Amino acid sequence: MAFLCNWCGYAGADLAGVSRYQYPPSIKIIRVMCSGRVDPVFILKAFELGADGVLVCACHPGDCHYIDGNEIAEVRINKTKEILDWIGINPNRLRLEWVSAAEGLKFAKIVTEFTEELSQLKKIKNEL
Repeated sequence: MAFLCNWCGYAGADLAGVSRYQYPPSIKIIRVMCSGRVDPVFILKAFELGADGVLVCACHPGDCHYIDGNEIAEVRINKTKEILDWIGINPNRLRLEWVSAAEGLKFAKIVTEFTEELSQLKKIKNEL
């Protein structure tokens, strides 16, 4: 599951698609106006509903269209990782990335890398 800021993350994903950069099709994208609007409850609900991982893509620091939404997102993500650890979910299953509208290739690489990491975490869990 991926929550993408409308102005940067989502635009970066759009550029990846237009540029035909390949990334795993298993990602489910939810467009939000600002990454700062991604409530920890949304993330916890995604895990409750079976998401292997949650990716939040935000504008680069200093470039938020809503001034400090991306900084709010960073604080929320860090706190949510603490909650995940406390309830027994590997905090590495939640990731925040800075992606601009011009970084389609970076978006594709992030999704590919994160999907591979989640696959490894799942494999390790199944072996235990």
